Amino acid sequence: MKKQLLALTIGFASIATFAQKDELKVVEKAIKKGEFKEAKAAILSLEASEDTMDAKYKAKYLFLKGEAYGKSNVSKSADAYNKLIAFENETGKQKYSKLAKPKLGELVQFVSNSAIEEYNNKDYNSAAKNFYLTYKLSPIDTSFLFNAALSSSIAEDYETSLKYYKELQDINYTGIVTKYLAVNKETGEEEDLGTKTNRDAMVKFGKYTNPTTSASESKQAEIIKNIGYIYVNQGKPELAIAALEEARKSNPKDINLLLNQAQMYIKLEKMDKFGELMEEAVEIDPTNPNLFFNLGVVNAGENKIEEAIGFYKKAIELDPEYGDAYLNLGVTILNKRVDVVNEMNENLSNDKKYFELEGQLKVICKEALPFIIEADRIKRTEGTLGSLLNIYDTLEMEAEADALRPIYKEMRGQ
Repeated sequence: MKKQLLALTIGFASIATFAQKDELKVVEKAIKKGEFKEAKAAILSLEASEDTMDAKYKAKYLFLKGEAYGKSNVSKSADAYNKLIAFENETGKQKYSKLAKPKLGELVQFVSNSAIEEYNNKDYNSAAKNFYLTYKLSPIDTSFLFNAALSSSIAEDYETSLKYYKELQDINYTGIVTKYLAVNKETGEEEDLGTKTNRDAMVKFGKYTNPTTSASESKQAEIIKNIGYIYVNQGKPELAIAALEEARKSNPKDINLLLNQAQMYIKLEKMDKFGELMEEAVEIDPTNPNLFFNLGVVNAGENKIEEAIGFYKKAIELDPEYGDAYLNLGVTILNKRVDVVNEMNENLSNDKKYFELEGQLKVICKEALPFIIEADRIKRTEGTLGSLLNIYDTLEMEAEADALRPIYKEMRGQ
């Protein structure tokens, strides 16, 4: 009885093997004719036996499955090609892998191009899905996972975005890339030429000079910042702060992490905490004019006029072309007028006191004027022109005011 059962088992196995062979011929012929619907139907009949398929047919089956699904179902197609490559690595035979690898590469390129096109068309949900699929198809290209997280965030799919950002943290993604730079002879501008080979060739051809190499900044601080913003949008500000504080524990001197934490406090309207972090930032990076500028903003917002003026002046000392610092400095000085104007209104019937206060008003305007002029020189805006006109009118500088008034009206579209 046992021998008979064994014979029957062998018989069934042989029948199954022949059936697989015949089905694969059907798939192969359908693909050659371009009849992919029929090819997929035949593949479907074999999927149930995929794990137990005869080894001598399995590689061919996986290759044909990849071809059958192709771009119509990139995920299934790529999965088949990847299983094929893994299977032939185990068996030591590379019959179909050499055919599958370029096809897998084409699928990755197809999906990534689709993602980029969708992102450019502002279809962020679709872009996120295809960026993530690109990453799953080619895990070495971790930048696609970052793009997926960013796209999901823009689409306000915060749960998915958070999942992707945490996955980036799990793989310790930095996003650091090497830049191959050279100076364009025609424009005099330094450009990133993509690869060392391309950069060196352009220098050799004489179109570029001064080849250099540099590394981009790590994106880890940006990832943590974005996680924080997601928590804020989800109404979980405590988790946002906790995420940034935890990140800073491992690198308390990282200025980018500190600034991201500071920005979070702005979003949460906790300007006292923002100010504390700005002071800490200044200790870490005392030559950064932006930090002093931000301290100026914080102190001006708290009506600490003299402190704000000092910080703006320090920012200008570090960067003499810092237009916003000149403007804010001038405006902060002008804010001294508030108390004077209030006192003038209280002394409308006291001519002597009123004219004395009016003189103080003009002194304040004269103090602010050179800073506003400098801000206007660096970058003319409605704000600089409006402030200048206000001062000129107060100081009765009619010629200067008349020269600017038509420009101001044109800028405002009047």
